[in-house]
Amino acid sequence: MLELYQFELSQFSEKVRLILDYKGLEYKKVEVTPGIGQLEVYKISGQRQVPVLKDGDTVIADSTEIALYLDRKYPEKPLIPTDGVARGKCLLMEEWADESLGLKGRKAFFHALNHYPSFRSSFLPENTPDILKTFVNAFPSEIMDVFSLGVGFGKDVLKEAEKGLKQDLEALTLILHDQPYLTGDKPTLADLTVAALTTIIKFPSVAYYDLDINLEGKGIPGLADNSAYEPFFTWRDRIYADFRQPVDKSNRNNSSGNSGDSKPTTIEIE
Repeated sequence: MLELYQFELSQFSEKVRLILDYKGLEYKKVEVTPGIGQLEVYKISGQRQVPVLKDGDTVIADSTEIALYLDRKYPEKPLIPTDGVARGKCLLMEEWADESLGLKGRKAFFHALNHYPSFRSSFLPENTPDILKTFVNAFPSEIMDVFSLGVGFGKDVLKEAEKGLKQDLEALTLILHDQPYLTGDKPTLADLTVAALTTIIKFPSVAYYDLDINLEGKGIPGLADNSAYEPFFTWRDRIYADFRQPVDKSNRNNSSGNSGDSKPTTIEIE
């Protein structure tokens, strides 16, 4: 069985999970928890980042490389068009989405956590005591800004990312106004990439992330609740309804999409 070394809340891990579901491939998730070492990921792939896909003796790192490998090895329901122009558009938009939506989305997410207490506290488990929720809501944004600097995201960088996402979402909304998919009349890697990477901006209303918190329908204020982008998120949610397998939170042992009853393994990395 395919093994996906991943971080559940990672947009790029979600991109691979959506691709695997789209192709109808069974897989087992190996959750890589921030911690000490990154020894297991480095041991199998020679680098420290997730996602990493293991297919027997073959190990592939990077979500784009994983997508290209899966299209070669499992060609049913292809991700990339064979026509030259359509292929070029697909690959160009996929690369743009990784570099723009992926990176800006993560920065804007940090900005929202810093500056919107209600958004911040919504990521606490439902059984969190009220006193702790009150503390999280009251936590000064200035302290959160210091934390962001520690991970390389200054205040201005975060604000610029949110501003750039508004332009990206407007462009995507315009492109999809008169066509069902980003590059034509069939879904491609471009569509799956854009759909997955925008979940962190506004999570679908159905549970696709296997976490002990309810993310469904939550999103970054000013982006997720902007009516101008509603047609785009409606399109995105249709992609998910058509191709992604929801998580059954009533059965915590089944947490890897089409992977059957295998419980995800957790490894500690930093």
